[in-house]
Amino acid sequence: MLRTLLFIVFFSIGAAALAMAFLCNDLVSYYKDSQLLAAEEDALTRLKVLNEDYDVLLQQLRKDPNYVKRIAPAALGIEPNEPNTVYPRARAGQLAAVRKMLIEDLEVKNVKPVMPKWIDRCCDNSRRSVLLVSGALLVLTSLVFFTAPKKG
Repeated sequence: MLRTLLFIVFFSIGAAALAMAFLCNDLVSYYKDSQLLAAEEDALTRLKVLNEDYDVLLQQLRKDPNYVKRIAPAALGIEPNEPNTVYPRARAGQLAAVRKMLIEDLEVKNVKPVMPKWIDRCCDNSRRSVLLVSGALLVLTSLVFFTAPKKG
């Protein structure tokens, strides 16, 4: 029973070390590709939201011809000259606070899982060769010392 348990432990650790030594570059490319994919998906969702907003705006423009007169000053940066109408003005401090909140919101949304540091450390050439040698030695040790004895 003890021999079987030691075989399983030594062989598993050795096989994992060998797999890590051989598949290190693939793991690095996997994490980089998944990070790029997540960034592209975020950009795609932002573009979809913008398209939906513009579709709504175009529908409103088709329905109400006076809508252009109402949004033109804001879109073109022209001061409106409507009599008996008060237009609120935003102060620079208020705009800066809103801009800061929007930027923080985007940063929180764009937090992606990065590559674990242990994979980065394992991909170093000297550590990778140590993983390879130690994994091979553990597999050989488990096969030589912990296999079932020959009967007969």
